[in-house]
Amino acid sequence: MTDHLATRGEFSRQADIARTLGSPFVAAVLEAGERHLGQAPRTAALIRSWPGDPSAAALAMRFNAAIHALARRGRPRRLESLYQRQHDDFDGAIAAAMASEDAFIASWMQQPPQTNEVNRAAAILSALMVAGERFGLPFELLELGSSAGLNLNLARYAYDLGGLAAGAPDSPVRIAPVWRGSRPPETAPEVIAAQGVDLHPLDAADEATRDRLLSFVFADQPLRAERLRHALDLAQHHKPRITRADAVSWLAEQLAEPQAAGRCRAVFHSMVLQYLDAADRKVAADLIAAAGSRATRERPLAWISFEWTPNRSEVQLWLTCWPTGEARQLATCHPYGMWIDWRE
Repeated sequence: MTDHLATRGEFSRQADIARTLGSPFVAAVLEAGERHLGQAPRTAALIRSWPGDPSAAALAMRFNAAIHALARRGRPRRLESLYQRQHDDFDGAIAAAMASEDAFIASWMQQPPQTNEVNRAAAILSALMVAGERFGLPFELLELGSSAGLNLNLARYAYDLGGLAAGAPDSPVRIAPVWRGSRPPETAPEVIAAQGVDLHPLDAADEATRDRLLSFVFADQPLRAERLRHALDLAQHHKPRITRADAVSWLAEQLAEPQAAGRCRAVFHSMVLQYLDAADRKVAADLIAAAGSRATRERPLAWISFEWTPNRSEVQLWLTCWPTGEARQLATCHPYGMWIDWRE
């Protein structure tokens, strides 16, 4: 029995987005999941009783990742063979998986998404290039919502930014988003310190962590999966520094620390604000603005935001620099950083 009331069409809406993003396989998984939600009463109850906005909580993406995780485990076999493209019976495979693995799916969906998409590093680095051109100083990075900290290693990746080579040219992690518009400044940001915070930081060396992150990669985007594997391998040799804490408290502590002269402190986050409530978002913004009011030319502050607009119509890259407090939208971006529409 289908339970469309449980999703209110959320899976179908996200399926349309997935298809637009070039992932028809994921779209078909979500549509089949919505049609057969009645096969998974625990999962249906979880979605029906979800306390907040299902889009902001990325419930559809949690479901898709749970199904992908099951396929990676080979359970049930018909689901695994669907993901191996041995047949195209989405309804049969998804319905069977939901019936037999309802408890697994519901449990998986209660944990927040963990994509740690390294392709977004291209946008963050591009913003650092703009700030670098302005200040001419090395950076100390503070990341909110670091997950496994893969983007704290952004200076160790190789980039092609619309034909402009940047980063570490010999890196196994190669990032080349489709680029539209002019290119960022030809500066080479120097990162001399990088640390982040997460409520549940992930260990790149842990097999369960690797499996969870790879499960959140769309099954019809193998290049993303390959890039993620390389980034996870690199993180084992260059372990990111991540504190287990809530973002607001940690940010307050970090910004209260005296900033050394001759460094630009840069706070950045990508697809994190949607998981904070309105009060915490305001506190974080106020903390950054207060730190900005103390910034000087010798101790500047940059704030880089890669986030959905409030109505979730597009993902925007913003850079705010102090001591002037000038805020600029640098680009509109693909949610996973696969393309960048540069506006500078």
